[in-house]
Amino acid sequence: MPRPLLLASASPIRLQLLRNAGLEVTAQPARIDEDLIRQSLQADAATPRDIADALAEMKARKLAEKNPDALVLGCDQILAFRGQVFGKPETREEARAQLTGFRGQTHQLISALVLYDGGKPIWRHMSEAKLTMRDLSDSYLDDYITRNWHALRHAVGGYKLEEEGIRLFSAIEGDYFTILGLPLLPLIGYLGTRGFIST
Repeated sequence: MPRPLLLASASPIRLQLLRNAGLEVTAQPARIDEDLIRQSLQADAATPRDIADALAEMKARKLAEKNPDALVLGCDQILAFRGQVFGKPETREEARAQLTGFRGQTHQLISALVLYDGGKPIWRHMSEAKLTMRDLSDSYLDDYITRNWHALRHAVGGYKLEEEGIRLFSAIEGDYFTILGLPLLPLIGYLGTRGFIST
């Protein structure tokens, strides 16, 4: 019998991807202070991969404590560029500063998944993609932010590849689902192998 999945994320795209794949899933965002945790981990010289993994685990664990019988999926995505970690821009000015810095350069998106069952972690996965941004004009960046602010303020790095953000890039290496924040193929493979979903 397929197990329903509890998604510890407020991300509409993650929920849509899981449902499009035919999984029975409910989203219930985990309330953790991501900024504070990220800053603390950075102060301890944690790598971007470690930060993504820790945040995904904390989200899954928070919901698993409240739902001990549930299959809980925690997710996180980190953008790494020149030794710094970037999140979702809080203002238009921050979005412009991030995107200006990425122009003509390559950055990494790291997506982490942690799955809990019976209140304990049973599986984790980490995927990375490399994205090279075009050398965009100032006027295009300004227009892009104005047109897309409602969407890009909810996106790590200030872009959504599934929308106009695709126009920002000249090259991409890596899995499309990793870029969207949910490495779907390894997750489905694991769920099928364990009998959590039918195969």
